[in-house]
Amino acid sequence: MATLLATKNLVVNYGAVQALKGIDIELGEHDIVTVLGANGAGKTTLLKSISRIQTIKSGSIEFKGKDLATVPAFQLAALGVSHVPEGRRIFATLTTEENLNLGAYGVRNLPAGKELQKTKEWIFSLFPILKERRKQLAGTLSGGEQQMLAIGRGLISKPSVLLLDEPSLGLAPIIVQEIFRVIRQIHEEEGVSILLVEQNARKALSVARYGYILELGKVAIEGEACNLKDDERVRAAYLGGSKVSC
Repeated sequence: MATLLATKNLVVNYGAVQALKGIDIELGEHDIVTVLGANGAGKTTLLKSISRIQTIKSGSIEFKGKDLATVPAFQLAALGVSHVPEGRRIFATLTTEENLNLGAYGVRNLPAGKELQKTKEWIFSLFPILKERRKQLAGTLSGGEQQMLAIGRGLISKPSVLLLDEPSLGLAPIIVQEIFRVIRQIHEEEGVSILLVEQNARKALSVARYGYILELGKVAIEGEACNLKDDERVRAAYLGGSKVSC
C-alpha cells in the first residue's frame, strides 16, 4: 500500500512542555488508521499539527510527497486534506446548508455550481436528517446532528484524507453506530483515507486497518488493528480486558 500521509520525528511544544516527542505515523492510500490513547497523550495535537493549526518544533509532515510543514492551514483543503475537529465547531448562527457550503468556500478546484449541489446530495444521502434540517440554524441541531454536519462539511471538498477527531464523543450509542457506518461507507465507496482519533477503542479498531497508541506524546504500541485487539496491554487499558474478534 502506497503511503499517502506520514509524519516523521514530529515534535511539538506547548511552551516548555513537549506534547509530541518524535511521532512517526503513516496512512496509506484507501486506508483507515486509528490513533488511540488517554487524555493528554497527544492525539488531538497530532491532528492539529497535520492540519497546520498547531506550530511544530521539528520533524516533517509529508502528503503525496509534499512537506506540509510549510503549507498554511487555509490551503490544505485544496490539496485534499480535511480536518473534522473535536467538539464539532459548526457555525451555530448559519443554517445547515450554509455550513456545508463553507466547506468548499474560496478553495480552487473544489465543487461549485451543479457539482457542489451533486456533492451536497451525496452528503444528504449519507446523513438524510441533514437534508430535512438544511434550512435550520445549525446551533439548534442535536449533538448527533451537529456531528453529522461537521463530518459533512469536512467531506464537501471531496478530500483524499479525512482527519477525524473524536467523532463519537458525547453521543448516544445509536448515533455512534450511525457515525461509524458512514466512516465505513465513505472509505469503501469513495476510497477516502481516514486518520481517526477516537477514545472508543472497540469501535475504532473495528474499522481501522492499523493503529497507534500514544502515551505521553510518544508511540507506545502500534500494529495491525486485529493484532492490537489481541494485545494484553491494549485489552487491559482500552477494551475492558475482554477479547474482541477480528
